Amino acid sequence: MFLKASNLIFENAKALRYSPTHAELVLWGYLKQRPLSFKFRRQHPIAQFIADFYCHELKLIIEVDGSVHADKEVIAKDIERQTFLEEKGIHFLRFTNNDIEKHLELVINKIENHLHSHGQ
Repeated sequence: MFLKASNLIFENAKALRYSPTHAELVLWGYLKQRPLSFKFRRQHPIAQFIADFYCHELKLIIEVDGSVHADKEVIAKDIERQTFLEEKGIHFLRFTNNDIEKHLELVINKIENHLHSHGQ
């Protein structure tokens, strides 16, 4: 599901794959193992956006939010983006860098709970 993402979005997504944050690398280490047999893609283009991680089978985006996401303008854009994509049937899980780097086990439990409850 790309929802008519432009070539520029695809190029930007490819570039982002070469410069992940530490938290994205940590989470990708888990997601690339296909938890509960679900395949995830990283930096996946959807419409005019790029999802940090996306599972097509579940229509699930997992976002890793750094400190910039605490800014009021960024929060407003995140809400707008998430609302638009939820209207397309896509679900979201959001975690902060801190969540992943300091509480990875809890993050994994939340992800696996979502996979269990929405995957059947």
